[in-house]
Amino acid sequence: MKYVYYLLLALLWGCGSDEPELATRPNILFCIADDASFPHMGAYGTDWVTTPAFDRVAREGLLFLRAYTPNAKCAPSRACILTGRNSWQLEEAANHSPTFPAKFTSFVEVLGRNGYRTGFTGKGWSPGNPGTVAGERRQLTGTPYQGQHTTPPTAAMSDIDYAANFTAFLDAAPAPIAIGAPFFFWYGGYEPHRAYTYGSGLDGTGRSLDDVNDVPPMWPDTDTVRTDLLDYAREIDHFDDHLGRMLAELERRGELDNTIVVVTADNGMPFPRIKGQAYERSNHLPLAVRWPAGIADAGRTIEDFVNFVDLAPTFLDVAGVVWDSSGMSPTVGRSMRPILENAQEEPFRDHVLIGKERHDVGRPGDVGYPIRGIVRGDYLYLHNYATDRWPVGNPETGYLNTDGSPTKTLLLNRRRNGTDTAGLWQLSFGKRPAVEVYNIAADPYCMDNLADDPELATLIAGMEEEMITELRAQGDPRVTGRGEVFDRYPYYGAVAGFYERYMSGEAVEASWVEESDFEPAPLENK
Repeated sequence: MKYVYYLLLALLWGCGSDEPELATRPNILFCIADDASFPHMGAYGTDWVTTPAFDRVAREGLLFLRAYTPNAKCAPSRACILTGRNSWQLEEAANHSPTFPAKFTSFVEVLGRNGYRTGFTGKGWSPGNPGTVAGERRQLTGTPYQGQHTTPPTAAMSDIDYAANFTAFLDAAPAPIAIGAPFFFWYGGYEPHRAYTYGSGLDGTGRSLDDVNDVPPMWPDTDTVRTDLLDYAREIDHFDDHLGRMLAELERRGELDNTIVVVTADNGMPFPRIKGQAYERSNHLPLAVRWPAGIADAGRTIEDFVNFVDLAPTFLDVAGVVWDSSGMSPTVGRSMRPILENAQEEPFRDHVLIGKERHDVGRPGDVGYPIRGIVRGDYLYLHNYATDRWPVGNPETGYLNTDGSPTKTLLLNRRRNGTDTAGLWQLSFGKRPAVEVYNIAADPYCMDNLADDPELATLIAGMEEEMITELRAQGDPRVTGRGEVFDRYPYYGAVAGFYERYMSGEAVEASWVEESDFEPAPLENK
């Protein structure tokens, strides 16, 4: 009877309002891992990770096979999610560690203004400065819930008890209108971001090095690399453990089936030639969605391309919030509701655009490495706009756009001691041509550049034209002659002038790389 009473109150509260009936609006649980590539979830067939919670979401909902972020680095990728805009439309938020522009409203802020309780735990939008509103720090991903802690499985993992913080958020709901007031919650796991505890993927997990059956060919297939991959897997397991606890808590409260659960990652795995780059495993990410009340024919796999810019309009759509009256800037994203409802007559998307600007410190003058690209069908086209620059940062400052790892150090040491007979250093750290083209169906690790293949000349020209046309329509400064603006935006939190300060002898902090990764003098491509 008490539940019925609250439900009637909620329905009456919605009557006479311009908003939809609040009791019918779904809760939203958005779960985002930090640095996990497609296809590293069990539902995709990777058997050296253990992800029963993700697999459940996929099995009871939808599993997406072609989900992409426009920009494969934490802050710009998350900015795309929050605004529904590509990173080159976000001014300084195209870069890593910026100040978030005041003109761009996050969809979470919009939901909060339209009847949703909002909160987050772990990593929200980061790294950078979210700015302030009326003298208060902006809550781009909701009210923080960070007070619950635990002892993690390894010393390298965060001690935040994500699931307990979610429970605290649910417990904080006001009554009696809680039944009619839906929630949005952002679960941002810090895993599988580095650093890792070396060997933790073997310790007590029942796994062996032989379980890794797909070592990427741009790294040596050694025990060191396999151990590194299993340590990465152990961190994915931890992210999934907390997801499972959150699903169980919603189920216990009777809220699971009225909650749209979205699980993904912000960018590819923190290994050389992946995170922070623009290759297939950099931008191609896992995505599963569960929502029994709004998904038709659950258990489907979705082969259409979808883009992170589609998430914000989807969430506002299911919440019944009209985009144009929300205060949000215009979006290039589209609501994925037709996919959820299996109501498509044509493919949702047949391509996606990707790119990057300044991700890192460590180049002279604090410049970035600008790229734009397009993924269509089985092909990836990339244009590198500054081929005189080192793609992942200068050698003498440690290649700072590649996190320190056993795999990275192994590649660098093999180059130094002359045992890199396969030329693998070049793939991860060397300078690149202006145009790269890959058949990502046959070559998902982007090893064989087909840009000079005469049989693909027409295809390549068409992809380039389509990409440039769309970028111009979106006002991308990189293709309208103002690309240098991205290098002029100030850092927030990162070390400005790192290159010059390091080269002058200053001990500049760079904790995300190994001391051994710094070269005493620049190496030239061979």
